[in-house]
Amino acid sequence: MRRISVTTPQRSYEVVIEHGLLERAGEYVRELFGERKHLFVVTVPAVRRRWGKNLLASLGRAGLSAKVLEMPEGERYKRLSTLEDLAEKLIALRADRDAALLAFGGGVVGDVVGFLASVYMRGIDVVQIPTTVQAQLDAAVGGKTGVNLRTGKNLIGTFHQPRAVLVDLATLSTLPEREFRAGMYEAVKCGVIGRPELFDWFERLEIKKLRKELPLLERVIAQSVELKAEVVSADEREGDLRRVLNFGHTIGHALEAETKYRHFLHGEAVAWGMIAASNIAQEIGKLDSASTKRIVDTVMRLGPLPKVAVRGQNIFKLLQSDKKTRDGAVHFVLPTQIGKVEVVKNVPGTVVLKAIQQLKDYAAG
Repeated sequence: MRRISVTTPQRSYEVVIEHGLLERAGEYVRELFGERKHLFVVTVPAVRRRWGKNLLASLGRAGLSAKVLEMPEGERYKRLSTLEDLAEKLIALRADRDAALLAFGGGVVGDVVGFLASVYMRGIDVVQIPTTVQAQLDAAVGGKTGVNLRTGKNLIGTFHQPRAVLVDLATLSTLPEREFRAGMYEAVKCGVIGRPELFDWFERLEIKKLRKELPLLERVIAQSVELKAEVVSADEREGDLRRVLNFGHTIGHALEAETKYRHFLHGEAVAWGMIAASNIAQEIGKLDSASTKRIVDTVMRLGPLPKVAVRGQNIFKLLQSDKKTRDGAVHFVLPTQIGKVEVVKNVPGTVVLKAIQQLKDYAAG
């Protein structure tokens, strides 16, 4: 078991990582809330079918009961309409200010349910119980919540820290191979921005070995969570330092929006975004060519990525409405070496367009 502390002005809490943790989730929830909380599990059908009984049984053994709400699965349902639908269901179930939500699923569930908790009755408690790689090592930690607009990703949201994050590595055993790999790109991101030893390890990693060897998997998840906990604890609301966590996300989010959230999994879009950011960094003299090659090669060797078949001008236009754009200038998180990045603005448009074209060339190759 690993316990990692996150300390923010809003709240301090723990991320607990353990194989089989779901069987004892009820104990943790009872420790947090006692017996009086009205609990609501919000999940998607696939997670409910595979793991719902385990969670509900665990709550039952702790003397707790919970009602289950389902939401549609997929990034395209990360919308205000989904939030409204869930809120109406909570009202119908008489959820009041004493209610607590258990976000039980991947990154979309965590973002939507976290946002719902932040605004329902002007704010109620939420516990994150992530079931995907991307959610466990990234999305569930740090209190960022949000939904998408047609013009961009996560443009409406809040910061709302959970009461706890309960990570059961066993839930990853049922993930499709593609989704498992997609989540691991976020771990590569952590290596580039602040854990060079983790990146070095990924250079030699066999993804199939990672799935089979639990200690290795726990190491990757824990090191990624530790990095994010450090950054979030120092900068809860993305005033400065926390922006480094957006490495790969500027162009990645634009790729997702341009393809209507149907072509890429989030981690896959971030993977292409990391490649683009590394090439931009090299083009403007921030990163040497050898380091650029190491990042590109490491991302590409994790597995096949969906093709990039978009118009560069469309991506460039979407960047203007990205939430990381300030005073009309797009801000990129660019690596300067393995383990260190910086935020750069006013990157020439020709450089950005060249980087997008390079993605298409990689995909064609």
